[in-house]
Amino acid sequence: MPTRIRLATRGSALALAQTEMAAAVLRAADPTVEVDVVEVSTQGDQDQTTSLRVLGGQGVFVGAVRQAILDGRAEAAVHSLKDVPTTPTEGLAIAAMLERGDPRDVFVGRDGRRLAELPEGALVGTSASRRIALVRALRPDLRVADIRGNVDTRIVKVNAGDYDGAILAAAGLTRLGRLSEASQLFEAEAFLPSPGQGVIALECRADDEATAALLRAVDDMPTRAAAEAERGVLAALGTGCNLAVGAYARLDGDLLSVRAMIGGDVEGTEPVFGEATGKPSGAAAIGRGLGDRLKEGYKSKYGPIS
Repeated sequence: MPTRIRLATRGSALALAQTEMAAAVLRAADPTVEVDVVEVSTQGDQDQTTSLRVLGGQGVFVGAVRQAILDGRAEAAVHSLKDVPTTPTEGLAIAAMLERGDPRDVFVGRDGRRLAELPEGALVGTSASRRIALVRALRPDLRVADIRGNVDTRIVKVNAGDYDGAILAAAGLTRLGRLSEASQLFEAEAFLPSPGQGVIALECRADDEATAALLRAVDDMPTRAAAEAERGVLAALGTGCNLAVGAYARLDGDLLSVRAMIGGDVEGTEPVFGEATGKPSGAAAIGRGLGDRLKEGYKSKYGPIS
Protein backbone atom coordinates (compact mmCIF):
# COMPACT_ATOMS: atom_id res chain seq x y z
CA MET A 1 0.00 0.00 0.00
CA PRO A 2 1.34 3.48 -0.83
CA THR A 3 2.11 5.80 2.06
CA ARG A 4 0.26 9.09 1.67
CA ILE A 5 1.37 12.23 3.49
CA ARG A 6 -0.10 15.73 3.35
CA LEU A 7 2.48 18.52 3.65
CA ALA A 8 1.30 21.92 4.85
CA THR A 9 3.18 24.92 3.51
CA ARG A 10 2.92 28.60 2.76
CA GLY A 11 1.74 29.36 -0.76
CA SER A 12 4.66 31.52 -1.92
CA ALA A 13 6.74 30.41 -4.89
CA LEU A 14 9.71 29.77 -2.61
CA ALA A 15 7.71 27.81 -0.02
CA LEU A 16 6.18 25.65 -2.75
CA ALA A 17 9.61 25.03 -4.30
CA GLN A 18 10.93 23.96 -0.91
CA THR A 19 7.93 21.69 -0.39
CA GLU A 20 8.59 19.99 -3.71
CA MET A 21 12.21 19.51 -2.64
CA ALA A 22 10.99 17.90 0.59
CA ALA A 23 8.59 15.69 -1.35
CA ALA A 24 11.39 14.57 -3.67
CA VAL A 25 13.61 13.65 -0.72
CA LEU A 26 10.78 11.67 0.90
CA ARG A 27 10.06 9.82 -2.36
CA ALA A 28 13.75 9.02 -2.81
CA ALA A 29 13.87 7.50 0.68
CA ASP A 30 10.61 5.56 0.15
CA PRO A 31 9.31 5.17 -3.44
CA THR A 32 5.85 4.22 -2.12
CA VAL A 33 5.32 7.69 -0.64
CA GLU A 34 2.60 9.83 -2.22
CA VAL A 35 2.57 13.52 -1.31
CA ASP A 36 -0.30 16.01 -1.28
CA VAL A 37 0.37 19.71 -0.74
CA VAL A 38 -1.85 21.78 1.56
CA GLU A 39 -1.34 25.53 1.00
CA VAL A 40 -1.80 27.80 4.01
CA SER A 41 -1.87 31.61 4.25
CA THR A 42 0.08 32.96 7.24
CA GLN A 43 0.00 36.30 9.04
CA GLY A 44 3.27 37.24 7.37
CA ASP A 45 1.80 36.51 3.94
CA GLN A 46 -1.41 38.43 4.56
CA ASP A 47 0.32 41.60 5.80
CA GLN A 48 2.97 42.63 3.27
CA THR A 49 3.52 46.16 4.59
CA THR A 50 4.02 46.06 8.37
CA SER A 51 7.57 45.50 9.58
CA LEU A 52 8.25 41.92 10.66
CA ARG A 53 9.60 43.27 13.94
CA VAL A 54 6.21 44.84 14.60
CA LEU A 55 4.25 41.78 13.45
CA GLY A 56 6.16 39.51 15.81
CA GLY A 57 9.30 38.28 14.05
CA GLN A 58 9.87 34.60 13.33
CA GLY A 59 6.49 33.13 14.26
CA VAL A 60 4.42 35.10 11.74
CA PHE A 61 5.31 32.62 8.99
CA VAL A 62 4.74 29.35 10.86
CA GLY A 63 1.71 29.61 13.17
CA ALA A 64 -0.98 28.95 10.57
CA VAL A 65 1.07 26.19 8.93
CA ARG A 66 1.46 24.45 12.27
CA GLN A 67 -2.26 24.80 12.92
CA ALA A 68 -2.95 22.74 9.80
CA ILE A 69 -1.26 19.79 11.53
CA LEU A 70 -3.07 20.33 14.80
CA ASP A 71 -6.40 20.60 12.95
CA GLY A 72 -5.79 17.35 11.09
CA ARG A 73 -5.59 18.96 7.65
CA ALA A 74 -1.99 17.75 7.19
CA GLU A 75 0.37 15.19 8.70
CA ALA A 76 3.46 17.39 8.47
CA ALA A 77 4.57 20.95 7.80
CA VAL A 78 7.42 22.30 5.70
CA HIS A 79 9.24 25.29 7.18
CA SER A 80 12.24 27.47 6.49
CA LEU A 81 13.95 26.72 9.79
CA LYS A 82 15.05 30.32 10.23
CA ASP A 83 11.35 31.25 10.56
CA VAL A 84 10.68 28.72 13.35
CA PRO A 85 10.85 30.06 16.95
CA THR A 86 13.14 28.16 19.32
CA THR A 87 10.32 27.78 21.86
CA PRO A 88 8.64 24.45 21.02
CA THR A 89 4.94 24.20 20.29
CA GLU A 90 3.17 21.70 22.55
CA GLY A 91 2.26 18.54 20.69
CA LEU A 92 4.59 19.16 17.73
CA ALA A 93 8.16 18.09 16.98
CA ILE A 94 10.69 18.88 14.24
CA ALA A 95 11.33 15.33 13.04
CA ALA A 96 13.68 16.14 10.15
CA MET A 97 16.06 18.77 8.91
CA LEU A 98 16.99 18.25 5.28
CA GLU A 99 20.56 18.65 4.05
CA ARG A 100 21.34 22.33 4.29
CA GLY A 101 21.32 24.61 1.30
CA ASP A 102 23.54 27.67 0.96
CA PRO A 103 23.44 29.46 4.36
CA ARG A 104 24.82 32.76 3.05
CA ASP A 105 23.18 36.11 2.45
CA VAL A 106 23.46 37.87 -0.89
CA PHE A 107 23.30 41.46 -2.04
CA VAL A 108 21.13 42.28 -5.03
CA GLY A 109 22.35 45.67 -6.19
CA ARG A 110 20.76 47.92 -8.79
CA ASP A 111 22.85 47.86 -11.97
CA GLY A 112 24.87 44.96 -10.51
CA ARG A 113 26.59 47.02 -7.82
CA ARG A 114 28.15 45.41 -4.76
CA LEU A 115 27.57 46.80 -1.29
CA ALA A 116 30.99 48.47 -1.22
CA GLU A 117 30.26 50.19 -4.53
CA LEU A 118 27.15 52.03 -3.36
CA PRO A 119 27.47 55.80 -3.01
CA GLU A 120 27.16 57.45 0.38
CA GLY A 121 23.54 57.71 1.48
CA ALA A 122 22.33 54.91 -0.80
CA LEU A 123 19.23 53.01 0.38
CA VAL A 124 19.45 49.30 1.23
CA GLY A 125 16.31 47.24 1.79
CA THR A 126 15.99 44.62 4.53
CA SER A 127 13.45 43.82 7.22
CA ALA A 128 15.84 41.85 9.45
CA SER A 129 17.47 43.44 12.50
CA ARG A 130 20.51 41.20 11.98
CA ARG A 131 21.06 42.41 8.43
CA ILE A 132 20.54 46.02 9.49
CA ALA A 133 23.23 45.67 12.17
CA LEU A 134 25.69 43.99 9.81
CA VAL A 135 25.14 46.49 6.98
CA ARG A 136 25.66 49.40 9.38
CA ALA A 137 28.83 47.79 10.71
CA LEU A 138 30.20 47.57 7.17
CA ARG A 139 28.78 50.81 5.76
CA PRO A 140 27.56 53.24 8.45
CA ASP A 141 27.10 55.88 5.72
CA LEU A 142 24.24 53.98 4.07
CA ARG A 143 20.52 54.26 4.79
CA VAL A 144 18.56 51.10 5.62
CA ALA A 145 14.78 50.70 5.29
CA ASP A 146 12.22 47.90 5.60
CA ILE A 147 11.43 45.96 2.46
CA ARG A 148 8.60 43.41 2.45
CA GLY A 149 7.23 40.97 -0.10
CA ASN A 150 8.41 37.77 -1.74
CA VAL A 151 11.73 37.39 -3.56
CA ASP A 152 10.36 38.63 -6.89
CA THR A 153 8.72 41.67 -5.30
CA ARG A 154 11.93 42.69 -3.56
CA ILE A 155 14.05 42.36 -6.68
CA VAL A 156 11.48 44.32 -8.71
CA LYS A 157 11.66 47.13 -6.13
CA VAL A 158 15.44 47.27 -6.49
CA ASN A 159 15.37 47.27 -10.29
CA ALA A 160 12.66 49.94 -10.26
CA GLY A 161 14.90 52.26 -8.25
CA ASP A 162 12.92 52.18 -5.00
CA TYR A 163 16.08 50.83 -3.34
CA ASP A 164 19.72 50.81 -4.37
CA GLY A 165 19.99 47.20 -3.23
CA ALA A 166 18.52 44.56 -0.96
CA ILE A 167 19.82 41.72 1.19
CA LEU A 168 18.29 38.27 0.57
CA ALA A 169 19.06 34.64 1.38
CA ALA A 170 21.19 32.73 -1.13
CA ALA A 171 19.22 29.53 -0.55
CA GLY A 172 15.97 31.20 -1.57
CA LEU A 173 17.40 32.60 -4.80
CA THR A 174 19.05 29.27 -5.59
CA ARG A 175 15.81 27.31 -5.07
CA LEU A 176 14.01 29.71 -7.41
CA GLY A 177 16.77 29.52 -10.03
CA ARG A 178 17.63 33.22 -9.58
CA LEU A 179 21.02 33.23 -7.85
CA SER A 180 22.58 34.80 -10.97
CA GLU A 181 20.68 38.00 -10.14
CA ALA A 182 22.79 38.52 -6.99
CA SER A 183 25.66 40.94 -7.41
CA GLN A 184 27.49 39.77 -4.26
CA LEU A 185 27.67 36.70 -2.06
CA PHE A 186 28.65 37.42 1.55
CA GLU A 187 30.89 34.96 3.39
CA ALA A 188 28.91 33.24 6.15
CA GLU A 189 31.68 33.59 8.77
CA ALA A 190 31.77 37.37 8.31
CA PHE A 191 28.18 38.33 7.39
CA LEU A 192 26.60 35.88 9.79
CA PRO A 193 23.30 34.35 8.64
CA SER A 194 20.12 33.89 10.61
CA PRO A 195 20.24 30.75 12.80
CA GLY A 196 19.09 27.85 10.65
CA GLN A 197 19.21 29.78 7.38
CA GLY A 198 19.18 27.49 4.35
CA VAL A 199 17.62 24.58 6.28
CA ILE A 200 14.25 23.05 5.38
CA ALA A 201 12.56 21.60 8.47
CA LEU A 202 9.78 19.02 8.56
CA GLU A 203 7.46 19.08 11.57
CA CYS A 204 4.72 16.69 12.68
CA ARG A 205 2.62 15.75 15.71
CA ALA A 206 4.83 14.42 18.48
CA ASP A 207 2.49 11.46 18.99
CA ASP A 208 2.25 10.54 15.29
CA GLU A 209 4.92 7.85 15.26
CA ALA A 210 4.22 6.68 11.72
CA THR A 211 4.77 10.16 10.24
CA ALA A 212 7.70 10.85 12.54
CA ALA A 213 9.42 7.65 11.40
CA LEU A 214 8.89 8.60 7.75
CA LEU A 215 10.41 12.04 8.35
CA ARG A 216 13.30 10.85 10.52
CA ALA A 217 14.49 8.73 7.61
CA VAL A 218 15.48 11.93 5.76
CA ASP A 219 16.96 13.79 8.74
CA ASP A 220 20.51 15.02 7.97
CA MET A 221 22.77 14.72 11.03
CA PRO A 222 25.43 17.33 10.11
CA THR A 223 22.67 19.82 9.31
CA ARG A 224 20.84 19.12 12.56
CA ALA A 225 24.02 19.53 14.64
CA ALA A 226 24.83 22.88 13.03
CA ALA A 227 21.25 24.12 13.28
CA GLU A 228 20.85 23.09 16.92
CA ALA A 229 24.05 24.97 17.82
CA GLU A 230 22.90 28.09 15.98
CA ARG A 231 19.43 27.94 17.50
CA GLY A 232 21.00 27.37 20.91
CA VAL A 233 22.56 30.82 20.64
CA LEU A 234 19.13 32.28 19.93
CA ALA A 235 17.48 30.31 22.75
CA ALA A 236 20.00 31.60 25.28
CA LEU A 237 18.83 35.15 24.68
CA GLY A 238 15.22 34.39 25.58
CA THR A 239 12.00 35.01 23.68
CA GLY A 240 11.80 38.65 24.74
CA CYS A 241 15.10 39.68 23.22
CA ASN A 242 14.82 42.27 20.45
CA LEU A 243 18.49 42.20 19.46
CA ALA A 244 19.88 41.16 16.11
CA VAL A 245 21.20 37.60 16.23
CA GLY A 246 23.39 35.86 13.67
CA ALA A 247 25.04 32.44 13.90
CA TYR A 248 26.87 30.02 11.65
CA ALA A 249 28.01 26.53 12.65
CA ARG A 250 29.82 23.93 10.61
CA LEU A 251 30.91 20.37 11.27
CA ASP A 252 34.52 19.47 10.45
CA GLY A 253 35.01 15.81 11.23
CA ASP A 254 34.19 15.39 14.91
CA LEU A 255 34.48 19.09 15.72
CA LEU A 256 31.60 21.55 15.60
CA SER A 257 32.59 25.21 15.26
CA VAL A 258 30.15 28.04 15.90
CA ARG A 259 30.54 31.76 15.28
CA ALA A 260 27.77 34.12 16.40
CA MET A 261 26.88 37.75 17.00
CA ILE A 262 24.34 39.85 18.79
CA GLY A 263 23.83 43.54 18.25
CA GLY A 264 21.21 46.21 18.16
CA ASP A 265 19.99 47.78 14.95
CA VAL A 266 20.37 51.25 16.46
CA GLU A 267 22.91 53.43 14.68
CA GLY A 268 26.28 53.43 16.44
CA THR A 269 25.72 50.08 18.17
CA GLU A 270 28.24 47.60 16.80
CA PRO A 271 27.60 43.84 16.96
CA VAL A 272 29.39 41.72 19.56
CA PHE A 273 30.96 38.55 18.11
CA GLY A 274 32.05 35.27 19.68
CA GLU A 275 33.09 31.71 18.81
CA ALA A 276 32.87 28.25 20.36
CA THR A 277 33.78 24.67 19.47
CA GLY A 278 32.84 21.25 20.77
CA LYS A 279 31.41 17.83 19.99
CA PRO A 280 28.31 17.71 17.79
CA SER A 281 26.52 15.61 20.41
CA GLY A 282 26.43 18.72 22.59
CA ALA A 283 25.45 21.11 19.80
CA ALA A 284 22.56 22.86 21.55
CA ALA A 285 24.55 23.29 24.76
CA ILE A 286 27.51 24.74 22.83
CA GLY A 287 25.20 27.28 21.25
CA ARG A 288 23.53 28.20 24.53
CA GLY A 289 26.90 28.66 26.21
CA LEU A 290 28.08 30.94 23.42
CA GLY A 291 24.81 32.86 23.59
CA ASP A 292 25.25 33.41 27.32
CA ARG A 293 28.79 34.75 26.78
CA LEU A 294 27.64 37.05 24.01
CA LYS A 295 24.87 38.36 26.24
CA GLU A 296 27.38 39.18 28.96
CA GLY A 297 29.70 40.81 26.43
CA TYR A 298 26.88 42.96 25.11
CA LYS A 299 25.80 43.86 28.66
CA SER A 300 29.30 44.99 29.62
CA LYS A 301 29.51 47.17 26.50
CA TYR A 302 26.02 48.61 26.17
CA GLY A 303 24.08 47.71 29.28
CA PRO A 304 21.35 45.12 30.03
CA ILE A 305 19.52 43.45 27.18
CA SER A 306 15.83 44.33 27.08
